[in-house]
Amino acid sequence: MEFEYVGYTAERRVTKGKITADSEKDAGDKLSHDGYQVLSLKAVAGPLLTGMPSFFQGGARPEEIIMFSRQLALLLESGVGIVQSLELLKVQTANKALAKMLNTVVTDLRAGSPLSVSLEKHPKAFNKMYCRIVAVGEQTGQLEGVLRNLASYEEQANAAARKVKQAMTYPTIVLVLAVLVGFLAVTFILPPIMDMFKSLGGQLPLITQILIAVVMFMGSYGVYVMLAVVIAGGLIYLYSKTPAGTLLKDSLTLKLPVLGRLNQVNALSRTCRSITILFRSGLPLPDILKLTAESSGNKVISNALMQVEQDIIKGEGLAMAMRKQPVFLPLMVEMTRVGEETGNLDSTLTIVADSFEIEAADKLTTVLGMIEPAMTIIIGLAVGFLALSIFVPIYSGISLIGGK
Repeated sequence: MEFEYVGYTAERRVTKGKITADSEKDAGDKLSHDGYQVLSLKAVAGPLLTGMPSFFQGGARPEEIIMFSRQLALLLESGVGIVQSLELLKVQTANKALAKMLNTVVTDLRAGSPLSVSLEKHPKAFNKMYCRIVAVGEQTGQLEGVLRNLASYEEQANAAARKVKQAMTYPTIVLVLAVLVGFLAVTFILPPIMDMFKSLGGQLPLITQILIAVVMFMGSYGVYVMLAVVIAGGLIYLYSKTPAGTLLKDSLTLKLPVLGRLNQVNALSRTCRSITILFRSGLPLPDILKLTAESSGNKVISNALMQVEQDIIKGEGLAMAMRKQPVFLPLMVEMTRVGEETGNLDSTLTIVADSFEIEAADKLTTVLGMIEPAMTIIIGLAVGFLALSIFVPIYSGISLIGGK
């Protein structure tokens, strides 16, 4: 296989090229043996992938932004200029959408625009908080360290979401398969059996009659039912995008049985990490709260942070202002108070974020432990209902044939 690489030598000279090896690990070992520090290593795309349109690759994923931040920090630490670093990253990225963004950023930099201002033009990849922290790094001359902190923050912020997606994959597949099997049974297996049973002059069992009634109803009005569901779903989606709808949706996610606490600690964990990284960047507290509110994924928490910001401007302490907002849990409020008193707010909030993430992991395990048996029971009842609907007429039909 052929691999493309970007790396730098012991003399801090950045280079790129291609290397042939049996695997990615072998390619990395060869480059390391030759004295290269590898920045990026990827297999060369085949003919089918090379011509793939960019819309199949989507926008910049969080993992790509994390990798971009780490690689840019490493290149800058190696003494490579910001423009040359971005050009190298643009060439080595497999995402055409991200490469196009970086090309625009390079053009802006050549025209004299700061990096943070250039990144702000691409909010789908670089949010306000990311750009503001980069701006602080530019002003303080600590851009490399800031980029590393951003990469770590993004990595931790996305860890919980990845765990939830991975954990829900199996139950989702099982549910889809169960629905598919039920549809095939009702559509292709049951009708011939019903016809046979009717031809023998038998009376269909009640459970089979119920199933037939449901099938006939869906056959006659299924299109209208689906249309009504689609319209209702569309209206709910549009309402959820309005300010009032977003607030209602986010409020409900925090009040759901079992899942509410999980959503709350996940959101508060991200809030603590956002405040921490902004605090370490040297921003004033009102700006920190404003940026954290803007980047929060929950409108309830965002509104609470904006109210805390207003209280701080009036002269109140952070912990005192937080205590007025019920969405902030007691542990977060008390640790914030300790951080204010000791001058270690970033350290105490990091501890809170770690604690919330541990609790979220435990809650997720509990929720998954409840979902799997619940799905098993539901699917079992559905399969049992279908089995009885199908096999009871068969046995009755056999009895009728034997009687004749």
